[in-house]
Amino acid sequence: MNVIDTALKTVAQPSLINTYFKRVSRDKIILLLILLLLTGVLLLFVVAPLLSILSSSIFNSDGQFVGVANFLLYFSSAALWFSVKNSFTLGIVVTAIVGSLAFFYAFALTRSCMPFKGLFKVLGMAPILAPSLLPAISLIFLFGNQGIAKELLLGNSVYGFIGISIGLVFWTFPHALMILSTSLSTSDARLYESAKALKTSSFKTFFVITLPAAKYGLISTLIVIFTLVICDFGVPKVIGGSYNVLATDIFKQVVGQQNFSMAAVVSLLLLLPALLAFAVDRWVQKKQQNLFDSRSVPYQPSPQPVRDSICFIYCLLISLMVLIILGMAVYGSLVTFWPWNKALSFNHYNFAEMSAYGWSPFWNSLQLGSWTALIGTLFIFVGAYSMEKSRSFTVLRRTLQMLSLLPMAIPGMVLGLGYIFFFNHIDNPLNILYGSMLLLALNTVIHYYTVGHMTAVTALKQLPAELESSAASIKLPQYKLFYKVTLPVCLPAVLDIAAYLFINALTTTSAVIFLYSTDTIPASVSVLNMSDAGQTGSAAAMAVMIMCAALFAKIVHLLLYNFFEKSTQGWRQK
Repeated sequence: MNVIDTALKTVAQPSLINTYFKRVSRDKIILLLILLLLTGVLLLFVVAPLLSILSSSIFNSDGQFVGVANFLLYFSSAALWFSVKNSFTLGIVVTAIVGSLAFFYAFALTRSCMPFKGLFKVLGMAPILAPSLLPAISLIFLFGNQGIAKELLLGNSVYGFIGISIGLVFWTFPHALMILSTSLSTSDARLYESAKALKTSSFKTFFVITLPAAKYGLISTLIVIFTLVICDFGVPKVIGGSYNVLATDIFKQVVGQQNFSMAAVVSLLLLLPALLAFAVDRWVQKKQQNLFDSRSVPYQPSPQPVRDSICFIYCLLISLMVLIILGMAVYGSLVTFWPWNKALSFNHYNFAEMSAYGWSPFWNSLQLGSWTALIGTLFIFVGAYSMEKSRSFTVLRRTLQMLSLLPMAIPGMVLGLGYIFFFNHIDNPLNILYGSMLLLALNTVIHYYTVGHMTAVTALKQLPAELESSAASIKLPQYKLFYKVTLPVCLPAVLDIAAYLFINALTTTSAVIFLYSTDTIPASVSVLNMSDAGQTGSAAAMAVMIMCAALFAKIVHLLLYNFFEKSTQGWRQK
């Protein structure tokens, strides 16, 4: 046999690649491509920026390798050590306060028969619609040097630990309330019936049954709040005064001193407690057991006048505090010239005269929210579906699951700084994205990816496991099953993800503070800039506009949710 005959026979035989693709179904090929694409995107937009921060921390400003010299320099500075101490002090104090306040508020909502529960729930969740800068601005109007109630602080200044603590308590309260309300709403009535039969007092029942059942939810709440507090940038920047924390140190190193190497060091120090808190939270989630089984009976509280009255008064006081802070921001934005001319006007809403950017930041934020919701919802839901509703490519799916949880442990400022190092590098062909609306949207999607992913996974796990096998038996392609069955049934969860991403894109500051250009500056950053310039009234006005836009988005979300729930969720009632 000569060489030509051998070559002809080789060509005539199907290649290994062709043979493989003939044996693999089209659904698996599509699944593989989606998983590879999602993994590549998360590696590019999560892992690569973190590695860039790590790399920058061991080089000096001239690009010379210095090893751990930057870390030694940081730890040798007493002022920088104070930032570490201040961050952890704030974290512990605010976590303890918010954990206590939110627990009893959630208890009143789920374990009492007090009136106006729906109203109190709405008011308790209202702060989540406002940027973290808004409570700080309100506190300036209330307790600042020209505040209307500064005497209540008994001579203490609101600029510093006190102001930051109050602002962060307000901002983190709804996050704690969400977790604790869910935790306290899942209880077995049989336990309480047994306690009643044994004539156990209400006080003892609380500590023996209620508190142990909610302990994992409470631990998760404390971890989440602690992470939010030490990573927040907005409140300390506006009302922190000389009280430095790690998040503001990063900003000062980047914007004030242009010392990117030291900023990378501070970012890694901020990342460590966030990663540790995330790891503990994941461990707690694994330890938590399902308290319900097929024989469980949902707990329904019975009227108790004394308890219900106490719960009502407590929720009323908390709600009034929320309304005071929100209302003060609105009032301050309408005052013509605080505190000398308190005539009400819309002068501060004339942003064309108050800022060089005019109304552009507000429209930019709406555009940012829209792109974030569109790109993020598609990316998150398709990714969750590819991981949950397939059994192929196990290693790739597990890798993607791990990458999907990682963004929750990364503070927004750390992620933004990583994007500077990675996407603004001169040798990176993707540096054309820097300063663009697309990069801002992708950064925001990644920053809030994990919560959306967990929402999608929860919805997908509720679907019958037989759907895929039934579709395969009638040779229905998986992509048709996805958009004809899975997507309509999970539409409420999809709307939840879209609303969550849109609202957070409006209110976020830390994630985008380093990434905008003059053409893409968001409203939240504009609030910060106007506050720094002493234009507190205009800053309050823009913060109120953000809150109104978020409120409008939430109302639209609820209307769409109710509409589609009636048309797509009837099967849940059968």
